[in-house]
Amino acid sequence: MSQSPLYLLSGLCADERLFQFLQLRHPNPIIIHWITPEPQDTMASYATKLIRQIEPNQEPPILLGLSFGGMVIQEIAKQIPVRRLILLSSLANTQELPMHYKIAGTLQMHQWLPLGMFKGWTYPANWLFGAHTREEKRILRDIIRDTGVSFLRWSLHQILHWRHQAPTEGVIVIHGDADKVLPVPQYPDLHLVKGGEHLIVMNRAEEVSQVINRYLD
Repeated sequence: MSQSPLYLLSGLCADERLFQFLQLRHPNPIIIHWITPEPQDTMASYATKLIRQIEPNQEPPILLGLSFGGMVIQEIAKQIPVRRLILLSSLANTQELPMHYKIAGTLQMHQWLPLGMFKGWTYPANWLFGAHTREEKRILRDIIRDTGVSFLRWSLHQILHWRHQAPTEGVIVIHGDADKVLPVPQYPDLHLVKGGEHLIVMNRAEEVSQVINRYLD
């Protein structure tokens, strides 16, 4: 049997820069690129649009999603057959979303906060996401500056109002136990990275790669 296609979807508005440290044993990992959503798009309708980047294949694909990308690939998997989902620093059950996020959603804070002002305020982001080295801080800074405010508001609205629980089969969860952005999912196939923060895709890439590679064959 041939190897399943592998598609990668990065974190919120980010691109393949966050995957550059991974060493994946796959001949052709393909990046799914974010597109501009329409204001009326839901997570499901947006996932439908991203599916156009997935080529029809006899083998169902493996989808790997980082953070918000992990949430979106779960919506993709409701619409097409997939072999496996790999959630990296993501959310498997929206009931586990921390209370302060739920309060922010109720107050619609993402709609009225001046998010554009935070684009140059990278020091708190380094602490929140776990960017420590000069290179990690540079990559995170560039991603934040490249993120459109309207896309950010739309994405935050989707996260805060998403209702979902991952199935107990076919989903692999990789998460750092020191993640300040999203809680450790309570999930059967959980691979916990000790001391890992939200950006384990960069600063714990070797360990994360070893886990991912176990599920690519």
